Formats: sequence, structure tokens, C-alpha cells
Amino acid sequence: MINSDITMTYSAILRDKDGNKVVRVQFERPGESGKELAEGVLPDCVIVRQNGYSNEEAKWLEEYLRDNADDIMERAKAISNPLKWL
Repeated sequence: MINSDITMTYSAILRDKDGNKVVRVQFERPGESGKELAEGVLPDCVIVRQNGYSNEEAKWLEEYLRDNADDIMERAKAISNPLKWL
């Protein structure tokens, strides 16, 4: 079971080394030894790095990314244009 104290943050839309648009999503929660982190990438919806999360939890997070990819991408788009901040 995944801890309910998970905080999700995401980047603005970035470009990967091939020039494709990506958004980095980080899941963080308190753990017994400090912060536990898992980092995913959209649009691939894969967890690319994890520390403190089990493989089963990483698969659940990937499913969450797939189910919410459109919403997260829209939110990332909104913070990608600094002119909208004014």
C-alpha cells in the first residue's frame, strides 16, 4: 500500500536530448531513513529513478502517470510560459 503522505511535483515542459517535449514528475514521501523519492517522465509514463519505493509501488506510480498524463501535461504547459505569470 502506498503512503498517503506522497507529494507530487512536476516540471515545466522540457526538451530531452532528442528534442522531444517531456515533463519530469517527482513523488516524495517521508521515510524511516529520510525522504523517499521516485521520478517519472511523461509522455512515456515510466519511473526512471526511485529510492525507497518498491518495484510494486513504482508500477502503481506508472499507472497513475498514465491515468493522469493529459492533466499533468496541461498543468506543466501552464507553468512553461513565464509571460503568463505576469
